[in-house]
Amino acid sequence: MTTPETPNGVVHRNIKTPQSEEISGPAGNRNNVSDEDLRQWQKHAQRVKEKVLEQVQVQLSDLLDQALTKTVESFTQTQPTFNGKTTNKSAPRSQRTDDGKVFVARPSLLDELFEINHIRTIYHMFIAVLLMFCLSTLAVDYIDQGRIVLEFDLLFFAFGKLGTVVWAWAVMFFYTLLVPYLTLVIWGSLYNTCPSKLGLSLGTGLILSAVQTYVLGLFPIFVVVQYQLPPASRFIVILEQIRFLMKSYSFIRETAPVIMRNTPKEGESPRFPSLSSYLYFLFCPTLIYRESYPRNTHIRWKYVGITTGMIFGCLFYTYFIMVRLCVPVFRPETKQPFTKRTMVLAVFHSILPGIMLLLLCFFAFLHCWLNLFGELLRFADRMFYKDWWNSTSFANYYRTWNVVVHDWLYQYGYRDFLWLSKRKFRTAAMLSVFIVSAVVHEYALAMGFGFFYPVMFFLFAIFGVVFNFAMNDKRQSPVFNVVMWACLFLGQGVQVCLYSQEWYAQIHCPRTENSFWEMVTPPPQDAPTQSTVCILTVEKNSLLRVVHCAGLQE
Repeated sequence: MTTPETPNGVVHRNIKTPQSEEISGPAGNRNNVSDEDLRQWQKHAQRVKEKVLEQVQVQLSDLLDQALTKTVESFTQTQPTFNGKTTNKSAPRSQRTDDGKVFVARPSLLDELFEINHIRTIYHMFIAVLLMFCLSTLAVDYIDQGRIVLEFDLLFFAFGKLGTVVWAWAVMFFYTLLVPYLTLVIWGSLYNTCPSKLGLSLGTGLILSAVQTYVLGLFPIFVVVQYQLPPASRFIVILEQIRFLMKSYSFIRETAPVIMRNTPKEGESPRFPSLSSYLYFLFCPTLIYRESYPRNTHIRWKYVGITTGMIFGCLFYTYFIMVRLCVPVFRPETKQPFTKRTMVLAVFHSILPGIMLLLLCFFAFLHCWLNLFGELLRFADRMFYKDWWNSTSFANYYRTWNVVVHDWLYQYGYRDFLWLSKRKFRTAAMLSVFIVSAVVHEYALAMGFGFFYPVMFFLFAIFGVVFNFAMNDKRQSPVFNVVMWACLFLGQGVQVCLYSQEWYAQIHCPRTENSFWEMVTPPPQDAPTQSTVCILTVEKNSLLRVVHCAGLQE
């Protein structure tokens, strides 16, 4: 005879019925059992909650990715070029993706993260450290001088001769605005009627390359060397030189193939991109030319003000780091023998200011500066960087650290190399991009500091290439994120240490001639009859040191 299934009420009654066991057993037995069961149920409920949230997050992420992919595909299929024609929807996928970068309206990652209180607290911590730097500087000045001194000698020195920088920038800007555009218009007007299209294209390209080399190649170098600009002013001129070269190349590279493919009808003149779109491109925060970009509806002036304040805050942050952490260490007050111990200690001492300068450069330029221009121009695609700090491989770090430059290198370096080699030499294409990037970085540092000391090139072209292949995208463990950050710490320490030592070495042993060869070669170690002894006259409470060099007979 089978017993019927006990209902829920009977189950609860059976759990509570054995009163004799509760009385006969220990007094706290029931409470201990119930507490243990409760803890087990809580752990079980927490595990179920985590699994459910994980599944929901994965499914939601997949849905959002699918929706974004469909949106981008539909956008690329209907996006018109400047000649009014649209992309063929029935074209194969490889052909549609070869059109290049697609611009989509999206905010910067840090703007989204700063909406989270936990992430914004880290930002507040950096502000607190800036206040501590400022208070420590004021306290030291008050103890030494007996009064509060606010002198920014280093800033005034670094950004000196701004008048020369302004007129040099104006020359480069008006040249980049007018010459490439007019060259394209003249070449495009003659291309379809000229019997020798190849000869016309080669001749125009050679002439434009020669003029580009003179105006955007040699002219900025002449200004920097001839007028002896200070470091920050040098970097402004050189970085703008590089930016104008990359922008003008992208303009020609994107528009010339379209003119060649689209032959105008008889009696019609070829259509060219408008000068206003090219002018907008010269200022918008991207290096890939399009006639139109996604635009915001209005300018958030409050955001503009806050971002401008952040830029000035980063500038003063850099100043205090140099004053408190770099200058006192690397400015030699007395002649001390150089040993391996001194070198090792200097490198590890430079790790903290080095990594802080790296983060400040990232935040000030890639986030604040580019977002400032993006907001003023209502440029909607703000993906100037990705979450590079979460990278577990250097390959991913190089792709996500600076998306603006990476897109240009990928579009016109890596892809064009594969196109020329018929997609046979991917490794060679990657290495060529690394070498070009390393050379340009070293060129900017050499012209900015005024001496050739290829630390950046060595770290970028050698260690960077090795780490790119050794720590590839297959490395997904969090341990490799620790390794990546450790390498960044050490690399920044080495760069700050060596460049700071070379800066003061150039002061103590100045060059005898103001030539390019003198800049790229170290000073001579042996003098025939004289040796130069540099005596530093240290002015109190001033970072500008007067260097007196006296020639003494040996």
